[in-house]
Amino acid sequence: MKFTELKNDIAAGARSIYLLEGDDAYFRMKGEELIKSAFLQMPELNFSTLDGESLKGARLSDLTSAVQAVPFMSEKRVVKVASLYPTESEYDSYLKKVFDNFPADSILIIVNSESKKGVDLKRKGSITYIDCNRSDEENVAKWAYLTFRRAGISAPVDLCNLIAQYCLCNMSRVALEVEKLIDYKKEGALTREEVDELVFKDADYRIYEMTNAVARRDFSKFIIIENELCRKDGDEAPLLSGLFSYFKNLLTIYSSRQSDAELAKLLKMKEYGVKKSREQAQAIGGEKLKDYVTAVYDAISKLKGGLTLPKNALQTVNNKLFFD
Repeated sequence: MKFTELKNDIAAGARSIYLLEGDDAYFRMKGEELIKSAFLQMPELNFSTLDGESLKGARLSDLTSAVQAVPFMSEKRVVKVASLYPTESEYDSYLKKVFDNFPADSILIIVNSESKKGVDLKRKGSITYIDCNRSDEENVAKWAYLTFRRAGISAPVDLCNLIAQYCLCNMSRVALEVEKLIDYKKEGALTREEVDELVFKDADYRIYEMTNAVARRDFSKFIIIENELCRKDGDEAPLLSGLFSYFKNLLTIYSSRQSDAELAKLLKMKEYGVKKSREQAQAIGGEKLKDYVTAVYDAISKLKGGLTLPKNALQTVNNKLFFD
């Protein structure tokens, strides 16, 4: 189930084993908090944590012993294990019997940041999987909108979408930025100026904005963002590297017939990011993307070879992108 479904699922009763897995730390943290808040009493006596990295082979019996312990003056005992990645044989030898016949008075919370080789815990019938991967823009914006509303602040949907975009839909960052805006605003209606001024824009999003400016032929916008990033990094070289990586990914996405999901795994991106990048790539065009990749690569090579200065290298790229 999605993280957004967890609260309603908890209201229907406790599950035996929860797997909170995904790349969004906020969802993993909040999922654990929701489960503990609903079912854990006297945590100093009925809650224990284990390090999954150290539970290898026979050491997995530490986990089964922990979940089989009887709660003290409470209905449930809660055990949390982080980074649990057993092999198939380890699961069958040490965990399967207990997981399939799980103690009624215990709850196990498994918190994994990613999937790794080994047994696929998500597919085990005794385990309830909670998808804690980064959400899409619509759901992130909805969360921001409702949070602002509960705090007595009116935030138009388009501004909530903007916050999600600035944070690349990373809920850990979105939560911090929304909290910051609530502390600043106190009440009333949020404005675009306040969002632009107060919300930190992820560097990847700024590169995304720059390439959007290229597609729209908006040189002024491009230069404004470029100057901001150069001031932040103090050097043109990181910006050139960012542009090269971004244009290379755009060209790969443009040229590939693979699905957004397949490309997301290949490029180590989020599926939503691939979707947006595909839109950008189509707006720019394949031939121009090839020229852009070649131009930025050439500028970086000359810079590393001492044949040009950083400012000159960046200016050459700017000329190629807008005036060639």
